[in-house]
Amino acid sequence: MLVKASELAKRSGVPAATIKHYVREGLIQPALTSRNMAYYDPALVPRIQRIKELQRTRFLPLRVIKNVLDEGDMESGDETVAATIARMLVQTAPAGARSREELVASGMSLDQLDWLESLGILTPIDQAGERVYAGDDLEILRVLGAARRAGITTDMLPVTVLAEYGEALRNLVRTELRLYREGVLPRASAADISALTEAATTLSERLVVLLRRKLLVPTLRALSQRAARATATSRSQPAPVPSRTTSKPERTERPRRDPGPRTRGRR
Repeated sequence: MLVKASELAKRSGVPAATIKHYVREGLIQPALTSRNMAYYDPALVPRIQRIKELQRTRFLPLRVIKNVLDEGDMESGDETVAATIARMLVQTAPAGARSREELVASGMSLDQLDWLESLGILTPIDQAGERVYAGDDLEILRVLGAARRAGITTDMLPVTVLAEYGEALRNLVRTELRLYREGVLPRASAADISALTEAATTLSERLVVLLRRKLLVPTLRALSQRAARATATSRSQPAPVPSRTTSKPERTERPRRDPGPRTRGRR
């Protein structure tokens, strides 16, 4: 027999608002929905409890928990790495939290918040049924606010550029994790994985910052030189000669003189 979210919350010991957040994040799904109500299979209770346990004890983000529960093929080493990274991110994240309503009241566009969430750049957490931004998410929004206050307008730096940032950094993260999984995990003992992951996470973040600093000026000069060469090339090209069309001057007919009446010649 299907049950409502309130009954599911009672059986699992997890607040109904949190269960609804799990639904939004795709971790669980209602078995039946009507216009104003959703009904759930009571068999979801162990899954909900497992999600909450992984959040509380392993510091795993919901997207990682979803992979662990759905795929079931994540190696123990990968799960340990994910848990360690998640714990470090929680510990090193800036303090503070603000709700969507507070951010909108301070001038943040609701459409921009939704757009950043759709990209996965912002991942709000559920607190007593309210969507809240905290940690690195809140710091990203603070940086955007600081840019606006410094005079960098939305025309100069629209929030949509974060999509390009996100894609570039996802590729970087994929490379980092692939190298770590292929190089470190096969050669590390189970007891060393957590410590090695902490060291690699910290060092990798510092290395990326330093490499970016190192590459900024040379890359800017290379872009400037490329633009200068393109400009010089365009200037050296001969200007196109306008095509000339040769046409005969229009012939104007002279008016004929009226000879008058003909006269016979003298004999």
